[in-house]
Amino acid sequence: MKFRWSVQVIAGMLAASSAFAQAPAKGDPAKGERIATQLCAACHAADGNSPQPANPVLAGQHAEYTVKQLMDFKPQGGKPAERGNPIMAGMVAGLTAEDMRNVGAYYENKKPAARAARDAELVKLGQVIYRGGNLSKGITACAACHGPNGAGVPAMFPRLAGQHAEYVAAQLKAFRAGERANDPGRMMRMIAGKLSDKEIAAVADFIAGLR
Repeated sequence: MKFRWSVQVIAGMLAASSAFAQAPAKGDPAKGERIATQLCAACHAADGNSPQPANPVLAGQHAEYTVKQLMDFKPQGGKPAERGNPIMAGMVAGLTAEDMRNVGAYYENKKPAARAARDAELVKLGQVIYRGGNLSKGITACAACHGPNGAGVPAMFPRLAGQHAEYVAAQLKAFRAGERANDPGRMMRMIAGKLSDKEIAAVADFIAGLR
């Protein structure tokens, strides 16, 4: 079981690495600011520190990851979008690949606001899962891909530190239900599929307090 899981993780990492290796150079933050101010600020705030828990914090996120998500919201080559979201589909409809790179570069340079976990007891469980996983359920540690402090690994794995707990929980549940399926190698779907609602809430709360 342990060996099989390792092969799955490595395969997913290689797939993600291959996809990002083809990504163009970084964009222009100044041009990205103009787009972000006009198009993104209403939901994510001008500096990327979304005040609405349902909308992700973009400040400090790796530019390559932001670009990947924006591209996934947009149908490509006559195929449906990899990540279905009617609102985001409308937002990215008029964006070019260069626009997306510029937006990603802009938000990457913004400083994420500090947040804190809210449930002292629940967060203890979240810390255990985030840092050590759960071998009995075949759950690998979140830190293995997202780093001990949630900084992520450019460009394959996103920064999680300080992300809204509500957003993290919603995404984990979406992966678990198969409603979100743009994770390379099905890694997040395999992990989230083994998490209970309580474990998801615990991990999400712990992540919110990472810095």
